[in-house]
Amino acid sequence: MTIRHWIFDFDGTLVDSAPAILDAFAAALTETGLPPHVALDNRLIGPPLAETLARISGSNEPALIQSLTEHFKIHYDRDGVVNTAAYSGVEPLLQQLLADGITLHIATNKRLSATRAIIEHLGWQRHFSSIYALDMVEPRLPGKAALLQKQLAELVLPAKNARYIGDKTEDGDAASANGLRFHYAAWGYGDLTTDTLPNEWHWLAQPLDLLAEELRS
Repeated sequence: MTIRHWIFDFDGTLVDSAPAILDAFAAALTETGLPPHVALDNRLIGPPLAETLARISGSNEPALIQSLTEHFKIHYDRDGVVNTAAYSGVEPLLQQLLADGITLHIATNKRLSATRAIIEHLGWQRHFSSIYALDMVEPRLPGKAALLQKQLAELVLPAKNARYIGDKTEDGDAASANGLRFHYAAWGYGDLTTDTLPNEWHWLAQPLDLLAEELRS
């Protein structure tokens, strides 16, 4: 069966966004006079922004989360976008997939505006046929499974002809919920190993390994 549609998570899969995100978290906490409630490390990357701000502040108080969000956005949108780089091997991977006639898509928890800004910064505007994010609608979508469901339905992408690539267990669960085969990006921010990877998921040690998966599809 030929796979024609590859859907990618963004942070931790295509781009190494952790340094810029963690810097913006630290700045937001400092400016609101709060100490971090948990360690500011790569394990924080992936969930929606408000959820992570609640975790690092130790509070779900709406006004505080809103203030932290505003401070975070100021720093990240100004500095984070230009300091975010693609993982080694991602650019040649995308170029080869496009040359092979594959349509490329993104499904991410990241804010849509920030995702688009990074894509423009990297010169990837023509690479992706669609970019779906939780905040693309109001109210925002509840999670990655609903996001993929929306993307597959609206673009009329048969699950049997598509694959999802991501770096977190949540990504794999969302793919499985939508009947998509999942490829785990081991270079990202997840904590799975070859021993803990579910049998139905596929391990990718580096981005270009996906080309071998393409040939086997």
